Amino acid sequence: MIPTLDIDPFCQAFFDDPFPAHAAMREAGPVVFLPAYGVHAVARYDDVRAMLLDWGAFSSARGVGLSDFAKEKPWRLPSLLLETDPPLHDRTRGLMDKVLSPAAVRALRASFTTAAEALVDELLAREAFDAIADLAEAYPLSVFPDAVGMPPENRRFLLPYGNMVFNSFGPRNDFFQAAVADAEPVLAWVVAQSKRSALAPTGFGAVIHAAADEGIVTEAEAEVLVRSLLTAGVDTTVNGLGAALYCLARFPGEFQRLRADPSLARAAFEEAVRLESPVQTFFRTTTRDVAIGDETLPEGSKVLMFLGAANRDPRRWDRPDDYDITRKNAGHVGFGSGIHGCVGAVLARLEGEAVLTALARRAAAIEVDGEPKRRYNNTLRGLSSLPVRLRAA
Repeated sequence: MIPTLDIDPFCQAFFDDPFPAHAAMREAGPVVFLPAYGVHAVARYDDVRAMLLDWGAFSSARGVGLSDFAKEKPWRLPSLLLETDPPLHDRTRGLMDKVLSPAAVRALRASFTTAAEALVDELLAREAFDAIADLAEAYPLSVFPDAVGMPPENRRFLLPYGNMVFNSFGPRNDFFQAAVADAEPVLAWVVAQSKRSALAPTGFGAVIHAAADEGIVTEAEAEVLVRSLLTAGVDTTVNGLGAALYCLARFPGEFQRLRADPSLARAAFEEAVRLESPVQTFFRTTTRDVAIGDETLPEGSKVLMFLGAANRDPRRWDRPDDYDITRKNAGHVGFGSGIHGCVGAVLARLEGEAVLTALARRAAAIEVDGEPKRRYNNTLRGLSSLPVRLRAA
């Protein structure tokens, strides 16, 4: 019999401290039932990863949020990347993997590195600042839109847009309502930015629209894919950077290890994504009767995957609650896994490496200098404010 747990994974108390509930779900069994939303949930690493890899049994096309697109009209246009299955997904994801190819990302390394070094130098001169607004948000907003080919005006709209999208994967609660309260100008701006005429002739956006000329996607699909990129390329990075800065400030010994060997910057970013899991949850819908452990879920069951719980599962990780930048953390599910793995992960990793390398080479210490404040979102885990003090090397 599937255990029933009285857990609300979309309330403020849960967001403030999800770890006891994560542990309770992992201990209860491979799959549990959450009556608050009438959904099943998995929190153990092996089960979450197996779901991520089995798109045939656990569909994304019926929505990766609480809404079942087979039963209700979506509030928003479904993502052509996150919320499609093959064969449509093969076409759209194949294009995006080409747009964000290793060669295309490598070409950004020099400019991203220069921008990271300049920003860290500026913040070192200030000493005290907000690591979220002044670094985790400021850096991606300074480099990513240029890579897409966006004009400089109103780039700040990218943050509330992402907040809206990721809140929409949960219930229509107060967090969702607050996120969409001023949606009209933000959505109008994002729709305008995704059009070919708004984008520079070079950049990721232009490459996506060029695929429409080749018949790989339609012009309308190209615009939707640009919008998907705007979501994938900002929020993952902002929250990943915020997690890394929070970890390095709380674990000063690990920052000193990073200073001693700046080549660990990528690993330090990756470990922060594992530990803090900026993307905490996603849903899937069963396409048939599916076995999880000894239990069988009927076709049409909504199943909530707790990526954050999987990334701290002691069945998979030794000392799962520790931040260890030398940990072998390959296989964490902080960016998802399988065909629906985060398309923006390659950019997040590049930006995380650039910022943490600059910090390792220029700063002697980073310290929390005030009360951190959490940003509440139905899908994302991150901070809205992290006052820090940075000491120059």
